[in-house]
Amino acid sequence: MDDSVDRHIARWRGKTPFDERVEAIVTRMQFLVKHVSHAKDAALNAVGLQEFEFETLHRLASRGEGGRVTPSELAAELKVSPAGMTGRLDTLEKAGLVRRIRSVEDRRRVDVELTEAGHSAWQRAMDLRGEAEDDMVGVLGREDQDTLAVLLKRMLLHMEGDDRPHG
Repeated sequence: MDDSVDRHIARWRGKTPFDERVEAIVTRMQFLVKHVSHAKDAALNAVGLQEFEFETLHRLASRGEGGRVTPSELAAELKVSPAGMTGRLDTLEKAGLVRRIRSVEDRRRVDVELTEAGHSAWQRAMDLRGEAEDDMVGVLGREDQDTLAVLLKRMLLHMEGDDRPHG
């Protein structure tokens, strides 16, 4: 049975020089990434979150229950300007998903933490995203999943190597 990549390769066969095997692999990876991205967007839409909101909640959730962080630490982790982080936190706080808390040790310090509603929204989005990922990968048996994980890791390690150009 042909997939969209087989049809893509057939359209280009003889029109441009490329290694069909490499083209098939890379194009399928690109298409699968698009499917994952669309599934993740759908999950966020179902929960009522935007990507930047989810990413902020995700960073907070990674700290575990009661995990707090300063806005500047969060901004650095998310590679957002301090002003951008303030805007994000304002939006999330108004929605009841995070709260800002003054430190008892240093009243000048403000920490941010997830509220119960924030954790719940993050968890619902994670569950929906996980279902989409499981659906995609679940077509493969456990042994094939293990093999694919090893092969993808080998490719990624090669591309992340210090001798590779970055950018």
